[in-house]
Amino acid sequence: MPAVTGGTRTRRATAVAFMPNGSAVRAPALQPDGLLHLVLPLPPSINHHYATVQGRRVLSSAGRRFKTLVGQEVLCTLAKRKAGRPSSMIPANAPLALDLHFYFASELRRDIDGGLKITQDAVCEALGINDNRIVEVTLRKEKDAVSPRMELSLRLCHPQAP
Repeated sequence: MPAVTGGTRTRRATAVAFMPNGSAVRAPALQPDGLLHLVLPLPPSINHHYATVQGRRVLSSAGRRFKTLVGQEVLCTLAKRKAGRPSSMIPANAPLALDLHFYFASELRRDIDGGLKITQDAVCEALGINDNRIVEVTLRKEKDAVSPRMELSLRLCHPQAP
């Protein structure tokens, strides 16, 4: 199983996401109105996304581990649905919406937007699509000290009626 290590805890995500306290959160892989739904560990904080190596800013090991985990989860979910190539599940050039619901151990410890970019990049990279196709983003933040996590949904973005 893929694992992400952050601090002193190792968090695992599979079809059932295992949280730091050992509890499991089940979520359907496909929402009725969406393309993809995943429950994942929280991304590393923005302060841990990048490192400076020989004067260059690079993605940190925590950032690389998170991107790898998200990519594996996307591909495993698609394989279970027998969706073929990742990009085949999304109509060509269709605008997409990304919904991220963060459940933090404390509402005051993390900013709501800190995990957006790395998560968006990881999902789009795994699907083989350009992240400029995401034209709508919804971020939510709640407290769940027992089971911190991120719930991710990717869906087709329907244009607003005039």
